[in-house]
Amino acid sequence: MRIALDAMGGDFAPAVPVAGAVEALADLPESSEILLVGRTKDIESALAKAGGPKKGLRIVEAPEVVEMGDKPLAAIRSKPNSSIAVGLNLHKRGEADAFISAGNTGAVMAASTIMLRLHEGVDRPAIGTAFPTGQKPVLVLDGGANVDCSPRELFGFARLGAVYARDVLGRPQPNVGLLNIGEEPEKGNLAAKEAYQLLNGATQFRFIGNIEGGDVLSGKCDVVVCDGFTGNVVLKFYESVARLFKELFGRELDASVLESAGVKKAFRVLDYSEYGGAPLLGVRGVSIICHGRSSARAIKNAIRVAVQSVQNNLSDHVGAEFASSASHKAAV
Repeated sequence: MRIALDAMGGDFAPAVPVAGAVEALADLPESSEILLVGRTKDIESALAKAGGPKKGLRIVEAPEVVEMGDKPLAAIRSKPNSSIAVGLNLHKRGEADAFISAGNTGAVMAASTIMLRLHEGVDRPAIGTAFPTGQKPVLVLDGGANVDCSPRELFGFARLGAVYARDVLGRPQPNVGLLNIGEEPEKGNLAAKEAYQLLNGATQFRFIGNIEGGDVLSGKCDVVVCDGFTGNVVLKFYESVARLFKELFGRELDASVLESAGVKKAFRVLDYSEYGGAPLLGVRGVSIICHGRSSARAIKNAIRVAVQSVQNNLSDHVGAEFASSASHKAAV
């Protein structure tokens, strides 16, 4: 298992990606290798602060960095030696089994789509974000890759999410819900109404109908489908609520209560770092996108997500899922 990690990606790079890689080593087989992609001197300095060079870590030089404020496509074209481009090239050539970055999301998505390409039959890739519930995580997609979506693309997201739910989340018969403003089939905008009809005839998963915002965390769904605009708003709102809870608890509760095992466990469930990164589903490979503010723990868990995706042949299964529909369309 070889994981290419963008060591220059994120608000706290390279210190946090390097620290996350060091933490992840303890959970990986000895034969595994994490490739730290970026500026060698900066990575070596971060490694020195994290305890020095470690077996299982290898630095791959990439002199350029895509900044958070760079325009995605322009950055990919003008910086061919960036840590994002070099890391994805390692994956494309088979020198790495997966790629992870907490850098510029748009650039990671654009570069992954261009360099790895989409599986035949996939119209658009989607970011699958894991949300905690009282029972088990639910996958929400799209998490921000596609602002405007057609009914056909929403149906494609459901198929991508169902494969991930089966392969990585361990849900043999995933329940899929369409995020809407009401449960009735006639509710929502035109895209939602038409998507409902497509989803209602699906055979690849169990469609349970429209769900409302209050149902996202109810545990009734394994996969929640929406356009990227809605998904990203829901994601950012959820993160703000988790922070609000922590602030309110800190203000109103005694410190000893906050240190109790139960409260710590609850906050751990609400913490996005517990779920690592979000896979960009639909590309030919494993590309994991992390939050720009990711902690070392989040990077460690993103590496876990990447390993699970590789071990469960996620990309191959996505390709097989869409191959039949692509062949049918070609025949017609």
